Amino acid sequence: MPSEYLDSVIKRFLVYKALGDKTMEQLDEENLFWQYNDASNSIAIIVQHLWGNMLSRWTNFLTEDGEKEWRERDAEFEKVINTKEELIIKWDEGWDCLFATLKSLTEDDLNKTIYIRKEPLTVIDAINRQLAHYSYHVGQMVYIGKMQLNHRWISLSIPKGNSKEFNDKMMGA
Repeated sequence: MPSEYLDSVIKRFLVYKALGDKTMEQLDEENLFWQYNDASNSIAIIVQHLWGNMLSRWTNFLTEDGEKEWRERDAEFEKVINTKEELIIKWDEGWDCLFATLKSLTEDDLNKTIYIRKEPLTVIDAINRQLAHYSYHVGQMVYIGKMQLNHRWISLSIPKGNSKEFNDKMMGA
């Protein structure tokens, strides 16, 4: 069962990374840096935050607290990244760190205790926590993209009104 868990969680993280990838592919640089208002985040800000979180949480995952001293979380919510190219590099760097760590874990590691801000968590709980956190933010990215592109948005799931057609195709009807 533990190896199935690791396979399953890697698969889920890959799904959310792909949703983010496909969202950013549809958007130009201006869209990526657009903010609805001063209290909201742009996709670029969300990516900066995910990047900082991923590097902090997944670097030396089993041996150091997940909130690294070198992390500057507040700066993740300021405009630091300036281009789409730089944004994609940070996005991929964060995910690469996550996947390298997950792929290095063994079944024995899953019952170990790690710490995030000195809070003890089992490895499984820490992974589930990050899966929920990242899916939350990727959902925000998708929503921002849909708002901006409106009718030009290419659906990343089943388009409205196409459920029957999709189900028929999936079920071989």
